[in-house]
Amino acid sequence: MTARIEAGPPRGAAAARRLSILGIRGIPASHGGFETFAERLALWLQARGWAISVYCQGSPGGTVIEELWRGIRLIRIPVKRAGALGTIEFDVKATAHARSRPGAILTLGYNTGFLCLWLRALGRDNYVNMDGLEWKRAKYGAGARLFLWVNERLAAWSATRLIADHPANADHLATRTRRHRITMIPYGGDGIIEADAAPLAPLGLAPRRFLTLIARAEPENSILEIVSAFSRRPRGVKLAVLGGYDRAIPYQAAVLAAASGEVVFPGPIYERERLAALRLHGLAYLHGHRVGGTNPSLVEALGAGNPVIAHDNRFNRWVAGDAGLYFADEARCAEAIARLLADADLRATMGAAARARWKARFTWPAVLEEYRALLAGGPAG
Repeated sequence: MTARIEAGPPRGAAAARRLSILGIRGIPASHGGFETFAERLALWLQARGWAISVYCQGSPGGTVIEELWRGIRLIRIPVKRAGALGTIEFDVKATAHARSRPGAILTLGYNTGFLCLWLRALGRDNYVNMDGLEWKRAKYGAGARLFLWVNERLAAWSATRLIADHPANADHLATRTRRHRITMIPYGGDGIIEADAAPLAPLGLAPRRFLTLIARAEPENSILEIVSAFSRRPRGVKLAVLGGYDRAIPYQAAVLAAASGEVVFPGPIYERERLAALRLHGLAYLHGHRVGGTNPSLVEALGAGNPVIAHDNRFNRWVAGDAGLYFADEARCAEAIARLLADADLRATMGAAARARWKARFTWPAVLEEYRALLAGGPAG
């Protein structure tokens, strides 16, 4: 049974290009990078005459509900399970619902790539943003990594077109399918030119007297190495480590234990105004991700003109370029922090390089227009 909350179709919808977006929890964005991207893309396309449907996980009353939000049709799918099984249930139900709707499909992530086989069998145009190398992430157990490994291959084989968010990911996907079926489009980020500094005071921070680190508290994000490196000696500034930290979780407890008195843990922060203040008024951004693609948090740091201290790998080097100092271990991280804090001219040079890199490759209008052109172009073959 489907309940509908109608507010009339978008103007010109009968003649519009149509797109259904799958693979996220839903919009308006409140969960992560994919949701933020989906919201941006949906609004961008809708403003250009497209009819957009976005599938959202969870529905009150146990029925499918369709409603309009800013001209975009939100289709809320009920699920009975929680966690990973609930996500799989949602993806299956959403795909079943979308299979009979007209237009193209954009699937964000390959975690349930087996569903791409179904859409291919139905002859549907299904563009898949393959995200990062999820099956390599240390946070997953052997069973989950095998599941992701298999689904990556199923999606790569059966999608109409693959989208990679980083050249390194495109190179990897080229080992799974023909290169001409892959399009590289990075994630975007906002430029931050001004932001009120008032949100900093409740966090115990002062403008230009702190560094930031924004990442999930997982080993592959090098948080322990960064906090330990910063805490080796007094720095005269603070390090703000965003995210939830619980002493009952061994890795998070180790991070908390390694922190000096100059490290502050303000918890998770999602409000745009507070994040903008942290970005713009910080001295530098620390980024320890070892696996991934175009990380949204790193792109946002560039848009704010942040000098970057990043883990040394091909993903981070391509994104940050000359805006970054790079480290391979705790000792090198400590050296990079000391060098940056001691050299105002270096910070200014790197900050200018950050804004230039963002402007050259990661502005939202440029990224979203690349998606529009791709989705309007039809199958790649």
